[in-house]
Amino acid sequence: MANEQTNDGNASEATDAWRQVRDAWLENWAKVMVEAVNTDAYAKATGTLLDSYLTASGPVREAMEKVMLSLLAQLSMPSRADVLGVAERMTNIEMRLDDMDAKLDRIERLVSKSPMGTPAGRAKKRRQ
Repeated sequence: MANEQTNDGNASEATDAWRQVRDAWLENWAKVMVEAVNTDAYAKATGTLLDSYLTASGPVREAMEKVMLSLLAQLSMPSRADVLGVAERMTNIEMRLDDMDAKLDRIERLVSKSPMGTPAGRAKKRRQ
């Protein structure tokens, strides 16, 4: 039993030592990286790399879009433009329905305010 406790104690001490070394290394590495990233040279290099990537990826992206449009057409599936067109139409229909609903509400209020819009007014008109 005493040996087991001693062995566990030694393993725990060794693990703690490795953790301390690891934590110190990560802390120093983070400081170095923060200093490197905050320089103008790094910003310029990153900007140049990004510009070249975007320049190179543009034609590839356009070719992929053409291939995708062709594939979707062959599979009788809608493209992104088709879906956006339907969404715009649905939005337009929804707005028109809202406008019609508002107009019907106004008409209903006007009819209910008039003497002929009340049940007594309608009965009087039938008698005449």
